[in-house]
Amino acid sequence: MESKPLSAKLLNAAPPYGHMIINEKWRGSNLVQCLKGSVKAIFEEELGDANSGLQGIVIVEKTHLSEQYFSGLQKFVVLELGLTLLPVSSPAEAAQLIGQLVLGANKENPFCRKSLSRLLEPVVLNLVQQIPGVGKVKAVLLLQKFPSIHQLSGASVDELELIVGQSTAQQITAFFHNQFT
Repeated sequence: MESKPLSAKLLNAAPPYGHMIINEKWRGSNLVQCLKGSVKAIFEEELGDANSGLQGIVIVEKTHLSEQYFSGLQKFVVLELGLTLLPVSSPAEAAQLIGQLVLGANKENPFCRKSLSRLLEPVVLNLVQQIPGVGKVKAVLLLQKFPSIHQLSGASVDELELIVGQSTAQQITAFFHNQFT
């Protein structure tokens, strides 16, 4: 006799790496059969509420027959629900897409720079460190608040004081406006 796995309430849970959570009603579907071997499925009858913190993606099979309804579905999913809509041409393509999403979720995209790393390009960081009274720590803090040299040079003393203190804020303003004493 096969025992039924214990049900876990998935209110604020994330599936383990390489797994995805699927509603029990999809257990024997063609899509789940196509997923076998690439992603491990966790079947759950109750997936919790929509505000669980899990990111929602809607995958829809777009065929000649469903083409007429696609525009309305797209408006509803994207504009009203605020979710991502990904059209596919077959269950096999959906399985391949889901497998890539699940397995790539924890990998860093080498083509996307993190915002902080963009700010900390050596040239920009070195330039900000040339300002009297600004070392590496203050330079990083300044670049987090003012992401461009133009924004930094246009910042008021009061805005700068909140980050680096009064003395350094005055030195920064003098540096950019050639008001050395």
